[in-house]
Amino acid sequence: MADQSQSGVRLAPGVASITNVNWPGLRALYVKEVRRFFKVQLQTIWAPAITTMLFLVIFTVALGRSGRTVLGHPFADFIAPGLIVMGMLQNAFANSSFSLLVGKIQGTIVDYLMPPLSNGELLAALTGAAVTRAILVGCAVWLAMLLWPGVHVVPRHFWAIAWFGVLGALFLAFMGVMTSIWAEKFDHAAAVTNFVVAPLSLLSGTFYSVEALSPVFRAISHMNPFFYIISGFRYGFLGDADSPVLIGAIVVLAIDIAMGATCYALLRSGWKIKA
Repeated sequence: MADQSQSGVRLAPGVASITNVNWPGLRALYVKEVRRFFKVQLQTIWAPAITTMLFLVIFTVALGRSGRTVLGHPFADFIAPGLIVMGMLQNAFANSSFSLLVGKIQGTIVDYLMPPLSNGELLAALTGAAVTRAILVGCAVWLAMLLWPGVHVVPRHFWAIAWFGVLGALFLAFMGVMTSIWAEKFDHAAAVTNFVVAPLSLLSGTFYSVEALSPVFRAISHMNPFFYIISGFRYGFLGDADSPVLIGAIVVLAIDIAMGATCYALLRSGWKIKA
């Protein structure tokens, strides 16, 4: 009787007895990941906020003093929401691309693979912590912009801010998990940051309206998933967007589902993380 579960079903040796979601384990890993970046919050939260504010100061001083407007709004008000969500996206990627990679390099990857957590629970904890960091960075930047003279970042459509902010951060969190699975050293992750994440975020309409571009470059911008995230997030503050908000919401959701399924498949296969 000692090897029987509480339900009365006899289990074979080595068969896990947790048949439902392991909520305590999922919560423990999520809290561990949040505490990891919160211990160095000056680097992970406040430094990105200051960097984003510097972008705002530089571009408004250089381009916004002449009364320039974009989509009928002052230039500072136009770029502020894009800067907020850009900081969220970059930090979501930075957080999720670090966990498994540092475990592989330091030989502590077993700490993620040995606990009684399913692949879905492992993925949920890693991406959940990344989204949490993105939200904290976004709130820090938003509060700083509220106090900055000449910038108006009062929310108009909370659903758009929440939808594009959370799903956008989740998209980059999935990308970070895929990067940490593929990468074998920090240079690989840095290459994805410098040659994929940074260019796509900077060339997504953060500092300009894609309607001002030529038809060719406008079409290229519409193939950039960052464009829909930033345009939809900006709609939450300004009430105007470069693209139909509903289409952007569906595109971001579809990309998240595809990315999540890919990450789950990679974790399940054990590619580059299991001997």
